Amino acid sequence: MKYQLFDFPLSANCYKVRLLLTQLEIPFERINVNLLQGETRVPEFLQKNPTGKVPVLEIEPGVFLSESGAILTYLAEGTEYFPSDRLTRTRVLQWLFFEQYSLSANLSRPRFYISVAKQPEKVAHLIDYWQNLGYQALDTMEQHLANHSFFVNDCYSIADIALYAYTHIANEGGYDMSKYSAIQSWCERVKAQPNYLAIAD
Repeated sequence: MKYQLFDFPLSANCYKVRLLLTQLEIPFERINVNLLQGETRVPEFLQKNPTGKVPVLEIEPGVFLSESGAILTYLAEGTEYFPSDRLTRTRVLQWLFFEQYSLSANLSRPRFYISVAKQPEKVAHLIDYWQNLGYQALDTMEQHLANHSFFVNDCYSIADIALYAYTHIANEGGYDMSKYSAIQSWCERVKAQPNYLAIAD
């Protein structure tokens, strides 16, 4: 069967999976799930992913994968995007874990309330806190990219896909990206990769 991706178009976590599927030229069907209308909390969806989150990828009838980083590693296995060398793979995983804990956790929340739900007043007391942590993560990335073309062994990998997803739209969460010249150059290198897909596509 063709892979089925349960997807919310504005989610950068979903975008990571769409981007890799496209770059690997793997056919897939998108099934939009509206987070804002609670469609991930209905019983039918919770049978696919009990955490009630997207993305979810159905790889064969009744077999579902969730969590964007886990899906990326599954899809990239055996490809140049997830190298076979043990140390290199671990370096990729380091950045995937960093992305989830330090980066996207703090870039995605301000973006959601400011640009997706358009209700920043609900979390006005938290936005500065999230942004302070987000800037720390961006500083770490900027320092690394000052001396590297990509995040692991100067080769494009799923580490770059994961980190790129929320970073390239950080301005939608109120982040000032003007001081991050190395990150901006890296974003352009990501966009230049074969079969690149924009988040709005």
